[in-house]
Amino acid sequence: MCGILGLFNPTGVQTPPGLFASALDRLKLRGPDDSGTWQDGCVLLGHRRLAVIDLSAAGRQPMESHDGRYVVIFNGEIYNHRELRPRLSPGRAWRGTSDTETLLEAYRTWGVDCLKHINGMFAFAIWDRTERTLFIARDRVGVKPLYYFDHDGQIGFGSRPGALSMLLNDGVLDIDPEALRVYLELGYIPAPLSFHRNIRKLPAGHYLLVNPHRVRRVRYWDFRSIKPDPAMNCRPEEELVEELDALIQSAVKLRLISDVPLGAFLSGGVDSALVVAAMKMAGVGHPKAFTIAFREQAFNEGPAASRAAFHLGVDHIHEMLGVESLLDLLPTYIQEYDEPFADSSAFPSMAVTRLARRHVTVALSGDGADELFGGYHYYPLIDRLAPLLRWRAKTKLLVGGLCGTLPWHRAKLFAGALQCQDSVALFQFLRGVGKDYPPLVNPDIAQSTASSESWFAQSSAAFAMDLSASETAMRLDTSITLPDLFLQKVDVASMAFSLEARCPMTDYRLVEWAMRLPLQFKLRNGETKYLLKKVLRKYLPAECVYRPKMGFGVPLAEWLRGPLRHWAQEIIHDDTLMSRLPLDKSRVRELLRQQAAGERESHPLLWSVLMLLCFVQTHGVHHAAPAVAYREVA
Repeated sequence: MCGILGLFNPTGVQTPPGLFASALDRLKLRGPDDSGTWQDGCVLLGHRRLAVIDLSAAGRQPMESHDGRYVVIFNGEIYNHRELRPRLSPGRAWRGTSDTETLLEAYRTWGVDCLKHINGMFAFAIWDRTERTLFIARDRVGVKPLYYFDHDGQIGFGSRPGALSMLLNDGVLDIDPEALRVYLELGYIPAPLSFHRNIRKLPAGHYLLVNPHRVRRVRYWDFRSIKPDPAMNCRPEEELVEELDALIQSAVKLRLISDVPLGAFLSGGVDSALVVAAMKMAGVGHPKAFTIAFREQAFNEGPAASRAAFHLGVDHIHEMLGVESLLDLLPTYIQEYDEPFADSSAFPSMAVTRLARRHVTVALSGDGADELFGGYHYYPLIDRLAPLLRWRAKTKLLVGGLCGTLPWHRAKLFAGALQCQDSVALFQFLRGVGKDYPPLVNPDIAQSTASSESWFAQSSAAFAMDLSASETAMRLDTSITLPDLFLQKVDVASMAFSLEARCPMTDYRLVEWAMRLPLQFKLRNGETKYLLKKVLRKYLPAECVYRPKMGFGVPLAEWLRGPLRHWAQEIIHDDTLMSRLPLDKSRVRELLRQQAAGERESHPLLWSVLMLLCFVQTHGVHHAAPAVAYREVA
């Protein structure tokens, strides 16, 4: 687990060494153990190392292949690298035991087809000194981030946009208007967009081939067109339970490879409990499991996690916090999420990674299971709402108009949902942070850019035919929300404390299997994650499995009406700061007024605006915005 940074210019890299070193240092928390650079005229490669596998000098990067032809910088892990070694160079003496060396040999043997053979989370670049070409790849599901730019004949790439921005324009913010619009609709920025105008995300399951004449982006893996298999409906349920359990155990066992202490996150939910159970089945006697518990019962999954830990027999390490104490992490949140990011569950994510890092260097998480197996509340909801979209236009208009006049916010949301034209638009409405609120960007931005709905529609065009609305939603979440919201959150939150987070539920074999699984094994009679819960029942009693989903939330609405109220008011009423963005000031300030007065729960959209303004504040704003501070409000 590391940070990578690179530049390619066919006429020679001109970036001053001091600037590159400063940009590389921006990734220090991703790799606090070591750093290195390598240059070959037109290529400059940099690496920050978090030593996890082969802690010796044989694991240092940038790393050259044994024949000197290839040089790699690599962020992530190749979990099956030990199994690959006998197929690559039987009988050859390896310099060390690192998966980086295995990756180099895999590329030397198979070229770009090495991606078909490796199972892992990764973002890497390999320079071919003979062909003068650069191969840059991101893992199938998008666990590891990778950003790049192609500007004025120079290619740059790296783990975070903040480092690339330093190389591109000395860190001066140049906003991409389409990313701004989409961010204010979703609360995050989907690939290939980036908030920086000239920087792009490499989408999950893609690679770049770079030579002096062109840059080519290629998708090498795509689950979206896999069809649900009706034959699975005819198989005994017990057989499917065992098959899914075996896949989870295999995915977890692969991710136990480590030369440093390893543990797992444990909430009160299904997914993390399954991961910990699989660790036990793989032979880890008393795995360390980490939980953040809250004094406020509405947010406290501590008791449920403790019950699961007792039944699983783990070394349960938990920390009790007041939800308000998460605000102490706000400066770290703003600093480390180096493009706007509005998922407030990053706060407890940072808290649990901070706790885990005191004991281990690697932790396994349950991220990915909700998207694959139907865990979110809006999946059954979207199936109930989708038939209403087929009502006659006049009927929808009449019912929507009546609902829109009612004082209840949910009635207004229902009216908004009725205006959707199809299941993709309905998904965007339910998933978005703006809901029925008017656009916050200026009209010229709205007219000249694509909406988030268009990005979802573009992705859904590759889906298998005849999917239900909820199946469409799951695939949209897996292809866009998972990599660009949730895995982004986990990556940055864990790297802020130099902790490597591994996500077994994102194993590509599990993803492909889940795509074939018919809907009735995901949602049944209002029950979410039906089959996954059946697997967990092998290891935990029913009361630990069948309980309401709580999520990993924080009381944003209360914060914005209480301890963060003055802070939010000062930022949003700072005309100098607001003038840096093409926003409708009156709508933004009305949004704040409505939230403060309790007239509507607009906190997801309001928080998105606040995180946007905080981001802009840290990127060259001459008039400083209010410091991150808070006080109680009567």
